[in-house]
Amino acid sequence: MKTAAARSRVALVLQSVLGSVCAVLLGGCSESGPSEVAQGKVIVKGSNTIGEELAPRLISEYRKEQPKVSVELESKGTGSGIAALLAGQCDIAAASRVVSPVELGQAQSKHIHLACHMVGAYSVAVIVNPSNAVADLSRDQVRDIFTGVITNWYALKGPDAPIHPYIRDPISGTYLGFRELAMEDKPYGSNVKTFTNYASIIQAVASDVNGIGYAGFDAAQKPGVKALSIRGVPAEALSVVEGRYPYSRVLRLYTNQEKEAPPARSFIGFVQSTRGQAILAEMGFLPRP
Repeated sequence: MKTAAARSRVALVLQSVLGSVCAVLLGGCSESGPSEVAQGKVIVKGSNTIGEELAPRLISEYRKEQPKVSVELESKGTGSGIAALLAGQCDIAAASRVVSPVELGQAQSKHIHLACHMVGAYSVAVIVNPSNAVADLSRDQVRDIFTGVITNWYALKGPDAPIHPYIRDPISGTYLGFRELAMEDKPYGSNVKTFTNYASIIQAVASDVNGIGYAGFDAAQKPGVKALSIRGVPAEALSVVEGRYPYSRVLRLYTNQEKEAPPARSFIGFVQSTRGQAILAEMGFLPRP
């Protein structure tokens, strides 16, 4: 269990690392407070990682507090969201990466100042049964396991036994997110078994000595499973905020600073509020400090 000092260190590093990323690129991240009373419409476009599961839950909870605000969501990737924002087709671009130099140049050519609103981080741990002797894998090995190239633990200096990969269902954001982060966007192998939530994956791995799956960091600490390190880097928050853990993405909401309407500010304020951040944590994301 983490000590108070360790948790404080994680928060300080996260604030420093993520804050500096926004500051270098865009002149500073916003620090919105709780949502204010607003009415109108907010259009959010962009990241699948944010849009598949997290954004719908945030929108649903936000509208309980602000029923006069409607929020329209489209999730076709970070690039599509940034392009839509620059074209004036949305209020908020949801992003699981920083804006590229090309996108930043396009914004500058249109005299658009992109404001960066840091949300938190998306991180996934690879898990196995505690009885499995394998404790560390390389990125290539993880990729090859889930794409079906490696199908026996013997190839990983484990027992001569088939590997049983357990993954999220295709409609989940994690299904796509893990494929992009860990599998070079290659298709999953034919030997995978899908589940609708992390809890089911954890239960399957806990019941199968030859099982392997993935889950959010908090879920990966549950009894019955073991989180693997990746090339010696442990699956923990400090590794993420120090930029060493590979299966992680910082999540941001971008806006056109000069055209931020009250409903958009209100929604972002909710996402960054105590309630919004609690929702991130409940769904296995790493909240911002």
